[in-house]
Amino acid sequence: MPKSPDTRTGATPDTGTGGTSDRPPGTASGPGGPLVLRQLTSPGAATPALRRALAACWVEVTNAGGAAGFPFPPIGQEQAAEAVDALAGSLAPETSRILLATTDADAAADGLVGWLHIRRDAFRLTAHWGTLHHVQTRPAVRGRGYGAVLMAEVRRVAREEMGLEQLHLAARGGAGLETFYARHGWRETGRRPGVLRFAPDGSDDRDEVLMHLDPL
Repeated sequence: MPKSPDTRTGATPDTGTGGTSDRPPGTASGPGGPLVLRQLTSPGAATPALRRALAACWVEVTNAGGAAGFPFPPIGQEQAAEAVDALAGSLAPETSRILLATTDADAAADGLVGWLHIRRDAFRLTAHWGTLHHVQTRPAVRGRGYGAVLMAEVRRVAREEMGLEQLHLAARGGAGLETFYARHGWRETGRRPGVLRFAPDGSDDRDEVLMHLDPL
């Protein structure tokens, strides 16, 4: 079975202007210390160094068992890099943004601790809500509250900058993700039982858990 990213979100719960970003960086504090929060909203904002850092994080999370879009580990840097390039190519302020958190105030590629992707469909019928994808924090920094900081910031960005009214996500069942998201105000709205098959013989079928955040 091919190893390609899907759009289900969720890392294992731990819980601009300028050269590397076209949104000004902000800061936030968590139990693990201060973070610099940046947004990428255009392809040019994702520099080669930053793309490598995003891909390296994705490899670490996936190969540690995180549910961040590649369901069949292990994966390598090249495979993740292709997926990062595809995401970067889709970036646009109104419809597709990458939010990242770093402990380095000067270079976004250094000290990257986690990131996520938020997108919306521009079609008028559904443009009032967006979806969350590839939520992840590096295994080495879990337990420091960085995931909570990312979740709070994406809620603010969706509401204040993108004008969204709701956020939705689909998470892998059996990984404890529902509990993580519930702590941050998300509600389960449904399940698709057994639709995710991780073993060819059917011995590891998982639910797809649908969750939503409203109001923002």
